[in-house]
Amino acid sequence: MADLSRPRATYAAAVAARAGTRDPALIRAFATVPREAFCGPGPWRVMGEEGIEWVPAGDPAGLYRDVLVSLLPEEGINNGEPSLHATALAAAAPRPGERVVQVGAGGGYYTAILAELVGPGGRVEAYEIEPSLARMAAAALSAYPQVRVQARSGTEGALPEADLIVVNAGATEPLAPWLDALSETGRLIVPLTPDRGWGGLLLAGRRGPGAPAEILDARFLSRTRFVPCLGARSPEGERRLAAALAGGGMERVRSLRRGPVPDDEAWLAGEGWWLSRRAPSDPDRPVAQAGGSPPGA
Repeated sequence: MADLSRPRATYAAAVAARAGTRDPALIRAFATVPREAFCGPGPWRVMGEEGIEWVPAGDPAGLYRDVLVSLLPEEGINNGEPSLHATALAAAAPRPGERVVQVGAGGGYYTAILAELVGPGGRVEAYEIEPSLARMAAAALSAYPQVRVQARSGTEGALPEADLIVVNAGATEPLAPWLDALSETGRLIVPLTPDRGWGGLLLAGRRGPGAPAEILDARFLSRTRFVPCLGARSPEGERRLAAALAGGGMERVRSLRRGPVPDDEAWLAGEGWWLSRRAPSDPDRPVAQAGGSPPGA
């Protein structure tokens, strides 16, 4: 097989440029990890701006573009768009030695990227509910001792404390187990997506030692679509999210707050949490019980 170091380096630079980052660690990770090792045997079905095409098994250089690669076509599961993942990781800034929880490992490609970013002193707990993908990921990631693949859902039960939680499937809300697992400086990346159309890629983060755990920084990084996250969707949650998205204003979200009553700047409210237009340092002004509901509630 031909030397792929040059195509990988070119690809890494292009992905970083499209994501708007110059982070050398992120560029190095994308230039290091062999994408073909995490996408099953070729030929590979890829989807980009020019439509669907096939990359021959003997020429994986064609995978080093900003395209989706089919993993389970019948279920709509892909190795996702590299620039979208790079955008999220650049914003969350995983650091050497950090502990990561990944919900939805797929074939393990972005798990390997995370492992490169946290280094041998870090830890990546990767959850994958689809058995064949969990087996594929575990085999492909065997060279990374800091990674453990668990063939179960990452949406229920207690999760290990994490400095970063990355959800690689569309939810209708940020689940309590994810928020509860965040360390004092922990960050959560989660796509909030309706059943149809575009959603938003949310980044929320704890504010450090001494800051209240109930108030997190939050902002949407981009519009996005993802395969549904089993266990992180509900009809009522979808209704609320779709209504909030239809009303606009996603770009004005500044904080994620937890509590019984949403404030008067809530953009989207669920059971015990809401996304607010208030900055984290601003006090809540709860919605009057006799008044109307906040958007999305």
